[in-house]
Amino acid sequence: MEAAPQGYGPLIAPMSDMQRPLRQQVFECVRAAGAISRAQIAKDVCISPASVTTLAADLIEAGFLTEVAIPREAQDGGRGRPPVALGVRADAFAVCGIKLSDHEHGAVILDFAGRELARLCAPSAGSQSLADTLSTLEHLVAAAADRAGLTPGALAGVGVGLPGLVDAEAGRVPWSPLLSGENVALAAAAEARLGLPVSLDNDANLVALAELWFGVGRRAADFAVVTVEQGVGMGLVLNHRLYRGARGLGMELGHVKVQLDGALCRCGQRGCLEAYIADYALAREASAALGRIGEPELSTPQLLDALHERAMAGDAAARSIFNRAGRYLALGLANVVNLFDPEIVILAGERMRYKRLYAEDTLADMSRLVLATGRPAPRIEVHSWGDQLWAYGAAALALAAVTERHLGAAREEVA
Repeated sequence: MEAAPQGYGPLIAPMSDMQRPLRQQVFECVRAAGAISRAQIAKDVCISPASVTTLAADLIEAGFLTEVAIPREAQDGGRGRPPVALGVRADAFAVCGIKLSDHEHGAVILDFAGRELARLCAPSAGSQSLADTLSTLEHLVAAAADRAGLTPGALAGVGVGLPGLVDAEAGRVPWSPLLSGENVALAAAAEARLGLPVSLDNDANLVALAELWFGVGRRAADFAVVTVEQGVGMGLVLNHRLYRGARGLGMELGHVKVQLDGALCRCGQRGCLEAYIADYALAREASAALGRIGEPELSTPQLLDALHERAMAGDAAARSIFNRAGRYLALGLANVVNLFDPEIVILAGERMRYKRLYAEDTLADMSRLVLATGRPAPRIEVHSWGDQLWAYGAAALALAAVTERHLGAAREEVA
């Protein structure tokens, strides 16, 4: 009998999930708990114990669930035989999650119980053609699978996240700084190249998905994730579900206008929030502030690290750059709070290492810009997981697709 897994996925299902097949509801209840008794499943899913017994037997026979032992000391003091519960069968499937980035790609392999089998990082070549991007994906999948002791063909699916405008449902990328073309059918092309099902989404959405499946968002009904790196992104969870908008292209916080006819954004428009707080926005001013004009060029991360060191040491010019960016970040966060009233706002991304960007002054500015309602402001949390956070979100996307494919309504209709 296997040891009890930890559990992952949303702990509280939205009301709309009551329309999902009972078989899928039972599986997702077990997945969220990690290990759970049949009696507790009956209470949580609101069905009879007899129905749970039948559905659990079916899921065990199909290879999705297994019986696991819960340590007796966790129950009543450690006497007698360990009670038997249900858990997800870890070796049923494995998936690969990939984050494509401007500076470094990340990949992770997870089994069906959400446990990490392998991870890796690889340098990015920046903007590429579709053909080169497919080669990059193929290399990342093969290298990550090999590190996990698997062949790429043993994977059940691949999730991919990248910056820019991404239509997740259609699997298309209208625009991304990483793709040299526009309106690219990336998911279909990747499926043809890899021979595996591929799910695609905006990278900020995948950070929200990672928090929803593995982080603090598991217990939160409504929360927002704001990412600050080479670009600025936002993921929004409403009623325990990722919100993408009517066309799947919503939540582009980085391209909300904060200054008419302002600074040039890499999207081609002016005055976007991203053009004031993203990596390239800070780097535009950093060379002058550091007195490096005419000196050998540093990479953007090196330039920003040097700028932050100067700011923390008291350099007035460096501090002014971070303070200005902090005020714009505060404006963006206040708009998020005023529009959506989330329970939690999570600041994520590589730039969250820079404390000057989210110092107390920034959070105080945000509070002043939020409508005064007499109620407590949303909790602000700062997470700097690095690229593996994004890759975990991509893996969650793939795990959700595998679950839907094997247990969802479409599967039930075919059966």
